[in-house]
Amino acid sequence: MTTTEIADPKLAWEDTIPTAWIVMADGTMIPGTGLGAEGHAPGEVCFNTAMTGYQEILTDPSYAGQIITFTFPHVGNVGTNDDDIETANAAAASGVRGCILRADVTDPSNYRANRHLDGWLKTRGIIAISGVDTRALTASIRDNGMPNAVIAFNREGKFDFDALKAEAAAWPGIDGMDLAKEVTCGQTYTWNEGAWSWADGHQEQTDPAFHVVAMDFGIKKNILRCLASAGCKVTVVSADASAADILERNPDGIFLSNGPGDPAATGEYAVPEIKQLVDSGKPVFGICLGHQMLGLALGGSTSKMHQGHHGANHPVKDHTTSKVEITSMNHGFAVDRDSLPDTVEETHISLFDKTNCGIRLKDKPVFSVQYHPEASPGPQDSHYLFRRFTNLMRDAKGVERISES
Repeated sequence: MTTTEIADPKLAWEDTIPTAWIVMADGTMIPGTGLGAEGHAPGEVCFNTAMTGYQEILTDPSYAGQIITFTFPHVGNVGTNDDDIETANAAAASGVRGCILRADVTDPSNYRANRHLDGWLKTRGIIAISGVDTRALTASIRDNGMPNAVIAFNREGKFDFDALKAEAAAWPGIDGMDLAKEVTCGQTYTWNEGAWSWADGHQEQTDPAFHVVAMDFGIKKNILRCLASAGCKVTVVSADASAADILERNPDGIFLSNGPGDPAATGEYAVPEIKQLVDSGKPVFGICLGHQMLGLALGGSTSKMHQGHHGANHPVKDHTTSKVEITSMNHGFAVDRDSLPDTVEETHISLFDKTNCGIRLKDKPVFSVQYHPEASPGPQDSHYLFRRFTNLMRDAKGVERISES
């Protein structure tokens, strides 16, 4: 991969001064036009294939430590708004390190927009670059894996390239990194806002049937909304909450959230607590990082993926129903199926590469999935999983189940 292969050949860099660069750990340098916040930041470069929902993607805490390459060329054309923010912890810094775009950002053309993407990126401290051949960069990631790099933006086009190269080469990468501590909540809080509708907006959950305690490893707002819409009052606790503290709250169920980083690193303090929660016999539901750490708690292992799964069109098969659903995914680690003990059943697999996408315990009400059933962005094929979770809590209460379809 070289500069000439990745920089857009239609942009005559010899006649202009690039105001932004991507400098990779191997020395590859890609020029472009800067937008968003000025500065420089190291991260892991990944690609996302979703055609919608760039604001939700950029505010998903699971992207902490990463620089996102958007394969859809027209990012920013509908602007930004105050509703499509997925970061539940407003006090946490923006987890994503930067974003890479093909086309220049146009003025917004959507009735919901209240800010240009450029200005919105500035307020969140996110560095961006446009004018990059994102198809070529995506192909390189597909073939060579997700590289470490520094994204840099200076309006005057002044850069210390030696320092940027050294920063990119020195950044240790996400493997072995505990990033959940950077995005988790600072204090416990209660959530009761339900899903959004055209007619009524977000409705408050006023008569919950269940109490769920959610461990926040980087939880998304729409996960909380889906739980509330399924009839749950949700108490959100930090990533390092103890099992004793959680069980003292007498929840009907326990939720393990999505989040960034290496599950083995976060699992050093979270997995022992998750083991105790599983042993309690209460229903447990995990998503994404929560799925990976549940896999570790049940005796399995995880490993870093070559290019990860990032997009809103990933087909997954549910072995328990034999149905195929199109899902939203965002993860760079996976549970190793061959490491799972006989007490664990594999429930879901990716139809792209056959990697594990879901597990459940055979003798306890415990299950998890690798993907994002709450979507935002993405299809809503997997919303049934929240009903599956509440049915486990109904079983514990001796209440009749509802349909998952």
